[in-house]
Formats: sequence, C-alpha cells, structure tokens
Amino acid sequence: MKNGLILYRSKYGATRKYAQWLKEATGFDCMETKKADAKTAQNYDTLILMGGVYAGGVAGLDFLKKNYALIKGKRILLFAVGASPYDEKAFTEGIQRNLKGDLAELPCFYGRGMWDLENMHFGDRTLCKMLLKATAKQDPSTFEPWQAALAGMKPGETADWTDKAYLEPLLAALE
Repeated sequence: MKNGLILYRSKYGATRKYAQWLKEATGFDCMETKKADAKTAQNYDTLILMGGVYAGGVAGLDFLKKNYALIKGKRILLFAVGASPYDEKAFTEGIQRNLKGDLAELPCFYGRGMWDLENMHFGDRTLCKMLLKATAKQDPSTFEPWQAALAGMKPGETADWTDKAYLEPLLAALE
C-alpha cells in the first residue's frame, strides 16, 4: 500500500475505534477531520474518510466537499459507521443522497457502530426517543431493517456492534 491518511469524525467513539483499527492494519497516518486541512491531505496518495451516520448524513463529509478540488487526484474511499445493521437498499440510497457530482463515484463501505442512548447529545437522544416511540406504534411486519434493530433495544440498554471484520472489504480494496 502507498502512503495514506485516515480522516475521521466520531461523536460517540465507534468511528474512532474503526479508524484506530484501520491505522493498525495499514500503517496509515490518522487524524480527526477537524484537525485536518487540504494542504496536509495533499501529502498522501490515499485518503480514507470515516464518519458516523447521523440523520442520514455522514459526519466529516463536509471536509471532502469543501476540499475536493484540491485533493481530487488522490485515491479517496469512504467508510460510514451507523447503529443500524447493514441494508443494501438503505446504504445505496444514503450514498446517493450524500455523494453527488464528482463524489458520486467514490468507493463506499459500511461498519456497524454502537448504541448508548443515555450518553448521546440532547438532540440525538431526543430524535432517537422519537423514533423509538414511532416504531413502537408500528406493525413489526412492516419494519425496515433499521426499525427492527431499533425496536429490539430495551430502555437503558447499550450495544457495541463494532467489529474488525467490517474493515475487510475496505482493506481488500486498498490492495
């Protein structure tokens, strides 16, 4: 592998965990997107952006959008981390909604993250509680995969679904 930089944005720790595992596996440098700039990124052949999925968006994607003109000649890959189990339809729709224009062709990967409602920021916690209430009123036979996973969470329950195996497709793409 050539020299690479892992850029990540993590609110609750799952994306940071994946970034550290990827750093160990590749030897690439690693930093948070808020500490990075395009000038730093230009020093690398490969850039991997890792970000949590929040309300349909991918954290850190603004770094790529803002700096794409300066880094477009680099090999760029995206790794999204979410609490929901992987669902091809939802993932594809999310990528199409978030990656437009030049970014539409970026290779994208997914890893499942964590769930800890009580430690979420107020806005995230409020949104998740609203989703829990709405899901509880719905017929389980109509659930999307993310709704089934959400409905399976008990009050006060935490979960950590992070797994190095989610990085395997990304690592294979880097070879």
